Amino acid sequence: MTDERLPQLRASDADRERVVEILRDALAEGRLDMAEFDERFDATYKARTYGELERITADLPAAAPAPAPLSLRKEPAAGGAVGAVGAVTAWPERIRPDVQGSTSGVGIMGGFERKGRWTIGRRFTAICCMGGGELDLREANFAAPEIEISVWALMGGVNVIVPLGVEVETRGLGIMGGFDSQEDGTPGEPGAPRVIVTGLALMGGVGVERKLPKEERLRLKAERREEQLRLRGERREERRRLRDERRGRRELE
Repeated sequence: MTDERLPQLRASDADRERVVEILRDALAEGRLDMAEFDERFDATYKARTYGELERITADLPAAAPAPAPLSLRKEPAAGGAVGAVGAVTAWPERIRPDVQGSTSGVGIMGGFERKGRWTIGRRFTAICCMGGGELDLREANFAAPEIEISVWALMGGVNVIVPLGVEVETRGLGIMGGFDSQEDGTPGEPGAPRVIVTGLALMGGVGVERKLPKEERLRLKAERREEQLRLRGERREERRRLRDERRGRRELE
């Protein structure tokens, strides 16, 4: 294995199904007994990484190397760019140079919030003094392909939430406070806007994070729950079928 990080990467349901096929073959060939098969079968569907799956089949000749990690980015679709979760984001429709948009937010011993369907201007200034503010851009429109957000936080805090696909650059300074972002360096999707966050956090904090919209999170959670129920049903049926086959072979012997 050439990439030392590969065993720590998250495995998909398709990866688990490939391991189950190896276990089925091993059971049919007599390399595993039914108890061993059941134990490894359960471990397969509990595995979360490639490394955990590899250990399950390490002593079986049919064990295959873990597949290469897949890119989380997809090709653009008609009418917009496709994000990592497959949801179409119509960036051309969300960049509105004909609209001035909101340009400021102030929280002095209080707070401000911008979220939902709103338009952020080319230059947005956020000022917080002993207060807090939140700029949620997940459903926002953008007055230009490049947006600059200047944040000045004195004993206060501002949180900027950006959607998937948006490129982020952070240039702020934290003094006795924090000006933090883990999103710098992530390439943006074609046609997506660019967000630059600048300013100063003095005895305060400024954070930039990337999140899915609430509706998308709920949809993915529901799909995942349905998929888990389906897999549990398939595992029960597979165990029953394999036990019946094993019992039938014993009777023939």
